[in-house]
Amino acid sequence: MKRINALTLALKSLRHKPLSTAANLVLMAVGVAMMSFVLAASQQLEEKALRDARGIDLVVGAKGSPLQLILSSIYHIDIPTGNIPLAAEAQLRQNRLVKKVIPLALGDSFHGYRIAGTTPDYIAHYGGELDRGEMFKAPMQAVLGAQAAAGAGLTTGSRFVGSHGIAGGGDGHSDAPFTVVGVLKPTGSVLDRLVLTPVESVWQVHEVAHGIDPDDKEEKAAMDEERELTALLVQYASPLAAAMLPRAVNSQPELQAAQPAFESAKLFRLLGVGVDVLRGIAAIMLLSAALSMFVALYSALEERKTDLAILRTLGAAPRKLMALLLVEGLLLASAGAALGWIAGHAALEILGRLASDGQNLALTGLYVASSEAWLIPVALAIGLAAALLPALRAYRTDIATTLSH
Repeated sequence: MKRINALTLALKSLRHKPLSTAANLVLMAVGVAMMSFVLAASQQLEEKALRDARGIDLVVGAKGSPLQLILSSIYHIDIPTGNIPLAAEAQLRQNRLVKKVIPLALGDSFHGYRIAGTTPDYIAHYGGELDRGEMFKAPMQAVLGAQAAAGAGLTTGSRFVGSHGIAGGGDGHSDAPFTVVGVLKPTGSVLDRLVLTPVESVWQVHEVAHGIDPDDKEEKAAMDEERELTALLVQYASPLAAAMLPRAVNSQPELQAAQPAFESAKLFRLLGVGVDVLRGIAAIMLLSAALSMFVALYSALEERKTDLAILRTLGAAPRKLMALLLVEGLLLASAGAALGWIAGHAALEILGRLASDGQNLALTGLYVASSEAWLIPVALAIGLAAALLPALRAYRTDIATTLSH
């Protein structure tokens, strides 16, 4: 008699009941897909959020929600809390507890990509490098992040006008066009989604919109006294600043200090509740897959008791029959896990493309989270556990009793 191959017999057995096999594969795949999706998405978001906030110890802006100030000034996914006097920047620069101050002037966008008035220090902070063109040197010049340039279809030499608001549906400032002088290389940070220009550009756009004549010295002097910024990104000069500076800023009637580390932790806690719920649902799906696989293998064993007894009479050792059931469980689990992992990352890639179209935090299905490493072993363990009792029954198959029935 030919040597009995457990893998070959297991494959034939699974093909013999395609509906049951497909149902078990789907259950396992859905559970693994959900778990893979949640793990990869949550880790990506956390890493991107930490990277965007790295090196920024404090955000100074108008009174309001600290979390809103962080979301609008660091991640650029919310509206600002308001404006602050330009004098606040000079005040912070003169403070010995402050190492660096980066100004931001926000309010307009182009095709949904936020126009951020700032300085070259902001680009340097995120390690931005020019892909082509040069850095802005004068008002109404713009340098685009890689994603913004590709999404808006702009390159060096292009001219465009911004619109009021961050959604891209506001009134256009047709009298104050920008000229693209440079495009940055991809950085994987918030920089990729921004249109960057000198702070003076933002002021000039709104002065033109309000009919201010830039050649009128009296009007210009009056405007200079009312200059405002949206936020200031601050880097501490010493650990002492963490204890003293936020309190000093918050004591001023027009200013608010928000600490990115604290607010980001609060945001992650809020998101963590939803992530834990999804993980729980995925775990339930995996347990359902294990139960379904157990029922299928146990039922198949009852139907194949005579076949297994005949195999024994043909020379198959009890351990071979046990191996047959275990291999079936492993095949179902590994195939379901592989399909689920691919499906989870495919769904994440689709979501990432949709999110990218909306200029939000970009996600990609090509990212593999470190915590996903345990998914395949867990799936295989589930397959083995589901097949263990049927396998033990197969091992203990009594030839005489089974064939006598």
